[in-house]
Amino acid sequence: MNVSSMMNQSDTTEADAVLRAVPVADGFTFLEGPRWFDGALWASDFYSERVLRFAADGTAETVCTVPGRPSGLGFTPWGELWVVSMLRRSVLRWRDGELSTVAEFGHLTEGVANDMLVTPEGWALVGNFGNSDRAPDSLAETGLVRISPAGAADLIAPGLVFPNGMAILPGGRELVVAETFAGRLSAYQYTVGADGRPQLGERRVWKQFGDAPDYLDIPRATGALEALPDGIAADASGALWVASSNSSVAMRVAPDGTILQTVDTGGLSTYSLALGGTDGRTLYLCCGPALGTSDPQTTTESVLMAARVSVPAA
Repeated sequence: MNVSSMMNQSDTTEADAVLRAVPVADGFTFLEGPRWFDGALWASDFYSERVLRFAADGTAETVCTVPGRPSGLGFTPWGELWVVSMLRRSVLRWRDGELSTVAEFGHLTEGVANDMLVTPEGWALVGNFGNSDRAPDSLAETGLVRISPAGAADLIAPGLVFPNGMAILPGGRELVVAETFAGRLSAYQYTVGADGRPQLGERRVWKQFGDAPDYLDIPRATGALEALPDGIAADASGALWVASSNSSVAMRVAPDGTILQTVDTGGLSTYSLALGGTDGRTLYLCCGPALGTSDPQTTTESVLMAARVSVPAA
């Protein structure tokens, strides 16, 4: 379905508790890290190692090929595209048709690099799996890698379980991190230093989905937890849209933890999402088969979907 046509549908309200997403494009390995920038949606496709830019009709253009598997994307205030290379544990920049290295941080964490938030000041925060390449089913607490515009990297926010999607809430005073295999959204007091450095203060639980696990075990968490929060996006009201990689819905969650709305993705799990469109009210969802039911390295079952929502992006 053409995204432009979908955006002409009637507006939704919070009374419409369940929305239904429609397919925009398919035939990808594993879509991740969607971002709306410069009038288009951009996303990574893990196993084809491509960063894609989507036209309004869903046609995907390859922007660049990223060695070591791309994941998180972000755009700096000066318009550069930054890309996480998962296996190389690095952030790369795409500029003037070429990739170059912003920072390497394999010395800071053993975990495969993952999603990324680029702040309005041009710093990056990068999550990671927490597990070792040598033991992919292991899980350990880890932190966020903080990267300066000049490429300096350090590790902050220790004690996170598989830190994944991140969002700065309206007002700029809190940062929320999805801890996927803890079934939790954690919020930090957020400030910015004189040099633009993002600084994280006191931590609190923003939302716990079900009972907090007392174990670090990916297979067990996948089967037992009520939700596995993955990608997140803040809207202008301060609510968060949350992708859950063990269910075929995305959820809009209020600051008090109330689930305000859900988007049905037709049986596909939702791994990441972004608000975009010309008015910020199109929710794009990166979807695919449930974890463990298909091998994305050998299949092309990932689908980009979209739904029309009532509250625009923050």
